[in-house]
Amino acid sequence: MALTNIYIDGFNLYYRALRRTPYRWLNLAALCASLLPAHQINEIKYFTSPTQARARDQFAPRRQQSYLRALETLPNLTIYYGVFRIGRKWAMPTHPIPGVTGPIEVWNTEEKGTDVNLAAHLLLDGFRERYEQAVVISNDSDLALAIRMVRDDLGFPVGVVNPNTDAKAVTPRELTAAATFTRRLRINALAGSQFPDQLRDDKGIITKPAAW
Repeated sequence: MALTNIYIDGFNLYYRALRRTPYRWLNLAALCASLLPAHQINEIKYFTSPTQARARDQFAPRRQQSYLRALETLPNLTIYYGVFRIGRKWAMPTHPIPGVTGPIEVWNTEEKGTDVNLAAHLLLDGFRERYEQAVVISNDSDLALAIRMVRDDLGFPVGVVNPNTDAKAVTPRELTAAATFTRRLRINALAGSQFPDQLRDDKGIITKPAAW
């Protein structure tokens, strides 16, 4: 049974698998055990960024903090943070706007650092021989080089789990070429890997957000 580290691209997982579903209160340790029953899961590393309140969703940071507290109750999971930025930029509208012929000012959201942080940990942990096998949950093709280096230069198998639950979803060819094996996340794995509605940490009770 291979000693396996798992590296999770949090925003990729959220937008590909969880957004607009009832499965956002996701126990990542249970999910990983469901996906990899023949593996000895060593460390789970979750990469995300603190979100910010927006005019149409003032409570997003509060919901995220509740979820991160729930994740922190998992003994073998560590959270690593990038940066979430909201700014303005000029862009051409995707559809014609009466009276507008040029670019318009729009809100621009960017999540910075997650892919770099994930790739760095994947490589460093491999160099330090902290695993016998690694699994990356993401379909971000920017991670292909780091995955290929671990597989070819460090000699460790690396699997990729595509978090897109759409049955027609295809894993990017760059990841397929770099990975030792690929899998796709399925809805039943999400449904069977939920936290209870309430759990406890050293600060008190953590309650699943009502909007979730």
